[in-house]
Amino acid sequence: MRSKLPTKEIIALGFFMFALFLGAGNLIFPPLLGQKAGESVWPAVIGFLATGVGLPLLAIIAISNVEGDLDVLSKRVHKRFALVFPVVIYLTIGPFFGIPRTGTVAYEVGVVPFLDSPSQLSLFLSTLIFFSVTFWLALNPAKLVDRVGKILTPILFILIVVISIKGFVSPLGVMREPVESFKEGAFFSGFLEGFLTMDAIAALVFGIVIINRIQEKGVNQVREIRSYTIKAGMIAGAGLSFVYLSLAYIGATSVDAVGIQDNGGAILTSVTSLLFGRMGSLLLALVIVGACLTTSIGLVSACGEFLAKRFSRVSYPVIIAILCLFSFTMANLGLSQLISFSLPLLIAIYPITIVLIVLSLLESIKSISSSIYIGAIAGASIVSVYDGFVLAGLESVYISNALAYLPLYSEGVGWLLPSILGGLIGLIYRYVKR
Repeated sequence: MRSKLPTKEIIALGFFMFALFLGAGNLIFPPLLGQKAGESVWPAVIGFLATGVGLPLLAIIAISNVEGDLDVLSKRVHKRFALVFPVVIYLTIGPFFGIPRTGTVAYEVGVVPFLDSPSQLSLFLSTLIFFSVTFWLALNPAKLVDRVGKILTPILFILIVVISIKGFVSPLGVMREPVESFKEGAFFSGFLEGFLTMDAIAALVFGIVIINRIQEKGVNQVREIRSYTIKAGMIAGAGLSFVYLSLAYIGATSVDAVGIQDNGGAILTSVTSLLFGRMGSLLLALVIVGACLTTSIGLVSACGEFLAKRFSRVSYPVIIAILCLFSFTMANLGLSQLISFSLPLLIAIYPITIVLIVLSLLESIKSISSSIYIGAIAGASIVSVYDGFVLAGLESVYISNALAYLPLYSEGVGWLLPSILGGLIGLIYRYVKR
């Protein structure tokens, strides 16, 4: 068995991980950030990179320390927590939200612009083809690195490079004055917007896929697996950083030509049309569909391998067939309702995920008792779960007014102080118990 991987295999793994993270949402956030930041785009995008790239890389390191097993990571909190949290993570970012969304976004951006009159039939046929291709490519996980990391991703990356170079060489205008929230604290505003990528959660999901691919290549030593996972993560992080920097610059210089837009998708559509003419829509369609497809393949494969481990009596092909069929159905029938349920859940679990990642990294330096895990996660949960209820339309004025006194609550990080206090209470409890 091999204990070393050649450089080209490590690069392919890095491209594979890059493709898993680079969904349509990751392409849409930076241009909008650029428009809002204007002349302050560089400190803003550096802040965005801190949480949009740095935090997922920390999550990759954390999950590599337990060989990609989210169950093991969750058991550091409590065995009951481990029964629920991994399932919620995989189902929410998988078939309950992430996977169906890839199909609909690919249709709306990659197909609708070329149709005279979009219909339910065109949506049905497009998503049928999309999830059939997803199923076929995810059917054999051992070939994912060769198919995605060595073929699909390089093509996708080249297309993004073409758009980026054109945007730098032929900017559509000059940077304007930043909006109010970016005038004084551009870095911190970008830092907070980086949370929107939700890639820290995705890293915990994709970890099992990356590590299984490394093991299939004959690498079984824990230290080597961790090393290759981190190296692949650094390559993916470099690729994501290039994309975010380029698209943020394009957004920052686009206001004169396309005006202020409400979302990054509209900015990209207008900019590519101006830069490349009639070919712009086709180029953007290829980029978005490619990003959606690679993310869909990764999510289906990750959820399939996790559920196959949890429910060993059901085979992997059957599980991913069910996942693709369910996602296809929801993309056609009930995605908007499903998103209205899933987004509050994502908001509720994201801070919990961040706390778990940070404590797990500290665990690799010094042993941490479960009481600290429980206290810190409970403290974050009090605020984050309520935020989820608010997003679901179940707000209490009294609770909101009380939580408004928390530092950074209005910026969406109100869970930070309760989490720290909860961890300290857990630490005190450990010493008292002793």
